[in-house]
Amino acid sequence: MPVILFHCAELCKADMRTLIESISGIRGIYGAGLDALVLVRYSLAFGTFCLNQPNRLPKRIVVGRDARTSGEVCSQIVIAALRSLGIEVIDIGLAPTPTVAMAVLFEEARGGIILSASHNPEEWNALKLLNQKSEFLSPEEGKAVIKMARQPEAPVHSEAQPGLLHANNYIPEHIDAILDLPYCQPAAIQAMEYTVLVDGINSVGALALPPLLTRLGVKDVCLINGEVTGRFAHPAEPLPEHLRGTMAHVQEMNADLGLVVDPDADRLALIDDQGNYVSEELTQVIAADFLWKRRSGPYATNLSSSRAIDDVAARYGMSVYRSAVGEIHVVKTMQQYGAILGGEGNGGVILPDLHYGRDALAGAMMVLQHLAELRVPLSEYRRSLPGYVISKNKITVDDPEAVLRRFAARHAHEDLSTVDGVKINFSNGWVHVRKSNTEPIVRIYAEGSSGQEAGELARWCMDDIGSDKKS
Repeated sequence: MPVILFHCAELCKADMRTLIESISGIRGIYGAGLDALVLVRYSLAFGTFCLNQPNRLPKRIVVGRDARTSGEVCSQIVIAALRSLGIEVIDIGLAPTPTVAMAVLFEEARGGIILSASHNPEEWNALKLLNQKSEFLSPEEGKAVIKMARQPEAPVHSEAQPGLLHANNYIPEHIDAILDLPYCQPAAIQAMEYTVLVDGINSVGALALPPLLTRLGVKDVCLINGEVTGRFAHPAEPLPEHLRGTMAHVQEMNADLGLVVDPDADRLALIDDQGNYVSEELTQVIAADFLWKRRSGPYATNLSSSRAIDDVAARYGMSVYRSAVGEIHVVKTMQQYGAILGGEGNGGVILPDLHYGRDALAGAMMVLQHLAELRVPLSEYRRSLPGYVISKNKITVDDPEAVLRRFAARHAHEDLSTVDGVKINFSNGWVHVRKSNTEPIVRIYAEGSSGQEAGELARWCMDDIGSDKKS
């Protein structure tokens, strides 16, 4: 089973006035880089982009948000900007990112805006942009929106009548869609009389996961950090060092399973019945094991995800395709190869039977039903999965692009990929060095069959790059 070690060389902090523009969204610290003017300009640019698309869909955009304290005012600014273009806005309020994606499809909208900075601390916020297919914007689409947002003159709407505003709650419809999947069988879960703990991280997962679990037949649902205040009870990223209290709760209440999400509930981490953290890397692996028992088809994931998915795929004779890091890259690879499922090693499961986006609710259903049908606890089942250790590190360098080019040149004789940064495959593991999509850092991931091997690969890589910085 993959275990993850975290290190940080030259711990880096974002410039307090940084606005990060990437395929993962436009994000920053509210009031220090991400302010009202930025929100207006990007909302107008995205609204204009949606209006310019060659389709006959209604001039409609869905807006939803996680529970960050800046979310309500940011949402009001975004909605007003969109309405000023004559766009009808469907405000679904507090909602998981995957629920916003589902609402775009339900409403036949031209796009969606999610106000959430995902795993970033609570002072951050972001605009995450969806197209009419409810997919995150492609790099080309994202560049078009950024270009419009940087224009000196903001788009204007000549009509005096603003777009309409409607409010709706799409969490129940999202849950209905999951239960309508042909392979979702709540009776199997109900028969196990499960007790499941949910850590809602004081955000929208607390609104969505408990009713889903109840509908799936879970006997007892225990919610912690369920006050939807946006004041996160622990650091937002669902990593083991952040979840010691949650793990203790699972053990104390003798729960069968613990489910932990990030603030916008598109990532799912697991805690087993013994109170042990189960690597986020295994969420997609368990979901794939569940689905491959029912149908054949390829899988897609990113270059930084564990080899565990490849090992499980080999058991079924299935193919795994790798993409650059970033949800939209995984989605495009899924579509290219007709993948029946996809995901990322951060706990993201992408089920195209629902929508092309990470969905912690769908992942929770698949994990629960898989365990129920196997009739084994997670602590026992995880022993049947491949065992790897991943070391995740981050460093700062003055010129990341130049460092990556020189690193690739020095190791051109290795089994190397430059699809996204530089990844080197070895017989006993791999290292992957790349610029972050969401933070101003360089990430170095290494995987081996043991903690010692992963750590040695990571140190070798950091030493190699460190010597390059000094030369």
